Amino acid sequence: MVVPIPVNVDDVATARERLRAESPLVHCLTNVVVANFTANALLAAGASPAMTDTVEDAEVLAGGAGAVLVNLGTVTYASADGMRASVAAAARNGRPWVLDPVAVGPLPWRTSLAGELLTLAAPSVIRGNASEVLALDGGLGGRGVESTADPDEAVEGANALAAKYSSTVAVSGTVDLITDGHRTVRVANGHALMTRVTGVGCALGALTAGFLAVVDDALLAAVAATVLLNLAGEAAAVRAPRPGSFATALIDELDATDADRIRTHARLG
Repeated sequence: MVVPIPVNVDDVATARERLRAESPLVHCLTNVVVANFTANALLAAGASPAMTDTVEDAEVLAGGAGAVLVNLGTVTYASADGMRASVAAAARNGRPWVLDPVAVGPLPWRTSLAGELLTLAAPSVIRGNASEVLALDGGLGGRGVESTADPDEAVEGANALAAKYSSTVAVSGTVDLITDGHRTVRVANGHALMTRVTGVGCALGALTAGFLAVVDDALLAAVAATVLLNLAGEAAAVRAPRPGSFATALIDELDATDADRIRTHARLG
């Protein structure tokens, strides 16, 4: 018996249309290396970014935004306080949030912070590479921000995290894996140049938050964000075969990638 894919291409295309139509406010507590790229990615996709980690402002934004991104890429003691306040405010106000556990595992303080945030309020989506996901499940993690594992190696860990926190777990790789512990989708789009530009994975976390603000299904939100970014990456690589020009082209293609392109080119399995 053929088991149907739990999220189909039409679902993703409709979510794409809703993101552009509704232009949700996405509160991003993200790392300083990628903040500008992340903001531009959200704007190109049709969302509205807000970025502050000052406790008082972050708490207010998190309570009123459509969704919240917490990215641990360059976390400091001060930004960690903003993250704690934002996660608590999101939980109080019923706002979805995304955890991007950058470089957890080999770096002890941020690993501890990730665990604290997960205890404070379960995220709607945990998005990371395979090593980061395995680290949250008790593994050692990768080499800094680089993964030393692939998504297929993280299937068990991703399912365990999904069950523990009632969350969706999105694992980035050559073929992306997204699971909520019951349903699993693989996205086979993308291009190798996406790994040669700083901030692409971080932008994916922000886009995931954007989709969470407009759809009720966290699995669909994570799949839609992954498809949108990966299709934009494929199109950008056609006309910009080097990393510098590719980064600019990727922002352009996030704007250009519409529901029709998704229906024609998305590869879900």
